[in-house]
Amino acid sequence: MQLARCGSDVRLGGILELDLLEEMAATAENKRYLPGVAFPPNLVANPDLKACLDGVRDVLVVVPSHGLRETLTTIKPLLRDDSRVCWATKGFELHTGKLPHVVAEEVLGADRPMAVLSGPTFAKEVAEGLPTAMTIAANDTAFAQDLAKALSSGNFRAYTSDDMIGVEVGGAVKNVLAIAAGMSDGLGFGANTRIALITRGLVELSRLGTALGAKRETFMGLACMGDLVLTCTDNLSRNRRMGLALASGKTVAEAQEEIQQVVEGVLAAEAVKEVADELGIEMPICQQIYQILYEGTSPREAVQALMSRELKPENH
Repeated sequence: MQLARCGSDVRLGGILELDLLEEMAATAENKRYLPGVAFPPNLVANPDLKACLDGVRDVLVVVPSHGLRETLTTIKPLLRDDSRVCWATKGFELHTGKLPHVVAEEVLGADRPMAVLSGPTFAKEVAEGLPTAMTIAANDTAFAQDLAKALSSGNFRAYTSDDMIGVEVGGAVKNVLAIAAGMSDGLGFGANTRIALITRGLVELSRLGTALGAKRETFMGLACMGDLVLTCTDNLSRNRRMGLALASGKTVAEAQEEIQQVVEGVLAAEAVKEVADELGIEMPICQQIYQILYEGTSPREAVQALMSRELKPENH
């Protein structure tokens, strides 16, 4: 929607939920997820994916991490030779531990211009036209600059980066940490606990990202610290709401049913644990969230485990 508002002609297509696409094509509105926000006239929904991609140079993919490879494989034969592909997907690929740009290179080839779009952004606030800033990291400077110009307006500012690894690691790990923050608040542990989780969570995120080759300065920017704080502190975050629901005694399945949208942090917790274990990276908060989600540890047991860890210097 932001691209269309800034003057680009935008086609909205998909592989699943074709009934929703048909409804959006008929009503020029996403009544399920953004009710009351009319599409600009240059944004057109089209259930026919082939027609949607016909002749298009720049493609933005917005799917959960577990659907990225399948989506890229589906659109590959429909792309132009000079098509440039970007995504807003956040998370490691489950069981392979691969970041989105690695998956994209495997499917589409490493010589294609690619980019990742990352927060801190909530779709609802962008749709409402509230002032927002975000990061675009790309393997091609011209593509990053083109995207930044296409997205930026009087109330939306896009910054560019060449650190795709750092931006993608931030997008993956912050969802796990947001579950922790929601759980803490749901248990009534207060502001002291919340900020401790966010701050120590940023340390965990930085450890993993650095081990994978990210630049340290990325962790203090919008896509890491900014998106982490946003996702941990506002109830528009699905991951934070998952933590709140778990703290109230709901199961993961019950919480997921209540939220009615994909909660990326649930699968991300498993994927992050796999990558951290393989690399030998210590991530105690993420480890405890994994144990809550997959091994039956209670939230209060997890807090006790974190608080009883061996004392050590803060920068270790």
